[in-house]
Amino acid sequence: MLAQQIINGLTVGSVYALIALGYTMVYGILQLINFAHGEIYMLGAYLAIIFVVSLKFSLPIAGLLPLVFLFAMFFTGCYGFTIEKFAYKPLRNAPRLSALITAVGVSIFLQNYVMLTQGAKDKVFSHLISEQINAYFSNFFSKFIPSDGSRLYICGAQIYSLQLVIIITSIILMVLLNLFVTHTKIGKAMRATAQDLKMAHLVGIKVDTVISTTFIIGSILGAAAGVMVAMYYGRVWYYIGYLAGVKAFTAAVLGGIGNIYGAMFGGLILGLTESLAAGLIPGASEWKDVFAFIILILILIFRPQGIFGERIGEKF
Repeated sequence: MLAQQIINGLTVGSVYALIALGYTMVYGILQLINFAHGEIYMLGAYLAIIFVVSLKFSLPIAGLLPLVFLFAMFFTGCYGFTIEKFAYKPLRNAPRLSALITAVGVSIFLQNYVMLTQGAKDKVFSHLISEQINAYFSNFFSKFIPSDGSRLYICGAQIYSLQLVIIITSIILMVLLNLFVTHTKIGKAMRATAQDLKMAHLVGIKVDTVISTTFIIGSILGAAAGVMVAMYYGRVWYYIGYLAGVKAFTAAVLGGIGNIYGAMFGGLILGLTESLAAGLIPGASEWKDVFAFIILILILIFRPQGIFGERIGEKF
C-alpha cells in the first residue's frame, strides 16, 4: 500500500514539478508570478488530443509519441512567446500589481478561448492509443521489471507503464533543463539577467531574447506535462489548468520561488504528500486538493523563502 502511494505521488509530483519550473524560471528573471502558466499546461493537453484526432494516417507508437510531444511543445512555445510579447512586455516597467492583474486576465482569457473553440464538455484522449502506449511500454519495461502483461510490479505495488513513462520523462526533461541553464550561452545569459536585468542589458546581453526564451522553455515543459496527463487520465477540460497551476505555484513556493532545484523537489514533495495523505488517512481522498493549500499557508507563515531558499542570479 505504501509503495503504491509513493509511485502515485511521484507520478503526480513529476507533473507538478514540470509546471512549477515555468513559474520559478519566470519569477527568477522578472519577479513575475505568471498565473497564466497553468493554462499553458492545459493547452498542451488539448493540443495532444487535437493532434491525435486530426491524424489521418496510422503510425506505430514509437513514431506517434514523439510527434505528439513535438506538436504540443511547438505550439505552446508559440503561445508562451506571444503572451510575453503582447501581455507582459508592455508592462515591464509598470508596477508589479499591473503585471499580476494582467496574468490573471490572460489566464481567464485562455480558459474562455479554449471553452469557446473546443467546447465546454470534456475532451477524451483516444483510449485505443492510450492502451497501445501502455502495452508498448509494458513490453519494454517487462524486460527489467516483473509484469503480468498489462501492469508492472515494484515492491508489491501495481504500476501502469504510463506512470513510469511520466516519471522518467519528467526526470529527463529536468536534467536537460539543468544542463541547458548551466552549460549553454543562453543559459548563462538567463542567470546573468536574473541576477541584474539592467546590468545584463548594459553588458550587451539581449535581455528581450532571454526573457522570450524563458517563457518558451517554461511553456514547453508545461506542454510536456499536459501531454502526459492527457495520455494517463484520458480526459481533459478547459479548467484543469487552474487547479494544476495553483498546485504548481505551491510547489514552487514550497521549494523556494526562483530556485530550479526547489521547484523540482517541491513538486515531488507536494505530490507525495497528497498521495500519502489520501491513501493512508481514512476519508482523506475526498480532501486531497486541500493539502496543497494547507502546505501553501504553512510555508508562507513559517518559511516564506521555501525549503531550499530563494535563489536568484548566479544560483538560478
